[in-house]
Amino acid sequence: MPQTEPVPAFAHRARIDTRWGDNDLYGHVNNAVYYAYFDSVINAYLIRHGGLDIQHGDTVAFIVRSECDYLAPVAYPGQLEVGLAVERLGRSSVSYRLGLFDPQAARADAPCALARMVHVFVTRSDSRPTPMPQSVRVALQALLVDPAP
Repeated sequence: MPQTEPVPAFAHRARIDTRWGDNDLYGHVNNAVYYAYFDSVINAYLIRHGGLDIQHGDTVAFIVRSECDYLAPVAYPGQLEVGLAVERLGRSSVSYRLGLFDPQAARADAPCALARMVHVFVTRSDSRPTPMPQSVRVALQALLVDPAP
């Protein structure tokens, strides 16, 4: 995902507050923390809009692939926005596209990071792939966008 690529559309947006412990010794949010932001937004969406029961349900979702391009630093304190879209919806997997934005930045529409993640839905008891629950599929279909060029 080169920086010259146009900013993709995101069907869902969520706010994330940076935390004191997110900054590293360089004075900005550590790169590993971005993944926690993305994972939190994805799972909150699946729980709220898809009814995914992460504590007691028979089906759970594992991240099996992730990548992120870091385009501009962010730091504590701050409030960020994560954009979420679905690029591909399979039988038991989903490919997400994510963007991290700083609404207080001079260019609030320019992403600070662009990422992709893939979830595979599995049966909790044996961690084997299984079709995603229908309620989750419906929620994810609402986020489906054309793949980036």
